[in-house]
Amino acid sequence: FVRELPNSNDEAIVKAIISMAQALNLKVLAEGIETENQWHFLNEEGCQEGQGYLFSKPLPSDDVEKLLHVDFLPV
Repeated sequence: FVRELPNSNDEAIVKAIISMAQALNLKVLAEGIETENQWHFLNEEGCQEGQGYLFSKPLPSDDVEKLLHVDFLPV
């Protein structure tokens, strides 16, 4: 549902999923985030975590540690 955000009919579905997760005291992790607009929308709606090409392309496990030492991630 992330692909067409923030300008699609999927907004209502994403908002409902986030709302249900919050009501159940669950963390929300969005997958497939590719743009800052997608991440901004998700974050504003209460999504706490995300992954996707916006943050990093797929990496070998040895390179993950280097990525986690980055001081800035887009918000």
